[in-house]
Amino acid sequence: MSEPLLCVEGLRTSFHLEGGVLRAVNDVSFALEPGRVLGIVGESGSGKSVTALSILRLVDPPGRIEGGRIRFRGRDLLDLSEAEMEREIRGDRIGMIFQDPMTSLNPVFPVGVQIAEVVEAHQNATREESRRRAIELLGLVGIPHPEDRFSDYPHHFSGGMRQRVLIAAAIASQPDILIADEPTTALDVTIQAQILGLLGDLQRRFGTAMVLITHDLGVIATMADDVMVMYAGRAVEQGSAQDVFERPRHPYTQGLFDSLIRLDDSPHSELRPIPGNPPVPIDLPPGCSFRPRCRHAMDICGLEVPSLLPGAGRRRVACHLASAQPASPAA
Repeated sequence: MSEPLLCVEGLRTSFHLEGGVLRAVNDVSFALEPGRVLGIVGESGSGKSVTALSILRLVDPPGRIEGGRIRFRGRDLLDLSEAEMEREIRGDRIGMIFQDPMTSLNPVFPVGVQIAEVVEAHQNATREESRRRAIELLGLVGIPHPEDRFSDYPHHFSGGMRQRVLIAAAIASQPDILIADEPTTALDVTIQAQILGLLGDLQRRFGTAMVLITHDLGVIATMADDVMVMYAGRAVEQGSAQDVFERPRHPYTQGLFDSLIRLDDSPHSELRPIPGNPPVPIDLPPGCSFRPRCRHAMDICGLEVPSLLPGAGRRRVACHLASAQPASPAA
């Protein structure tokens, strides 16, 4: 097993609101090894995106990182100054692709200029060298006639092409880690497949480690080596993608799989959605946050928050039931 590139330990990020403290990320730990893809999956509001923003220290007030460590190549990113983060980490060693390319790109500057600025800032390149590199990157991500499109503005591009521009900017410095936060959310199915294929090709070509955030288990199955399932700000299950897909152990993970349409189901089969709604992490019930929606809930589930206990290999599960029973194949 390789030494982790990124090691997140006990990360806690909260938002201090009028109604109370919203614990968006609550004691989350994981490791990312070189060249591997970690998929983070969960329903909306589970803390996936805030985890990603916390890694790059991009959480805006009233949110703040309140504890934990984020070690990248042995350096704790929480100890760096803002100038060091901007100069040495963001856009240089760790790139990020945000959910909405239209709001992530500046509408008043040509897309090529925005990519060239990244190159110039992190590679000490001249303006002409940055321009040539930006054109090369536009071509690399599949934008036709990149020399001509260099001077076009974001509104001249379709949603899928804007996402390609963001990917070009994110890989401009050939980062060690690429964070992709719901990179296909606003795209139709055909364009989604193209973007995921592009990300996979680039990840293999450059050997970049990736954190892929999504609510789509199909995307995780296609792209990820390892999986972290999040619920109400906590990691509830971790493991290799193969193990989690074949033997989900947390009732929430099992519920996610049960709510999927399967190709081998009969035409009259009914979906089995998880009952109830995800909690708002501002006033969580005592004990396990999933207890009100869990068909296996026991008395202890309302009293104690289950710890994320290690299992065989990479497996870790935070469930009182799972800690008492052996793993079983997915239904």
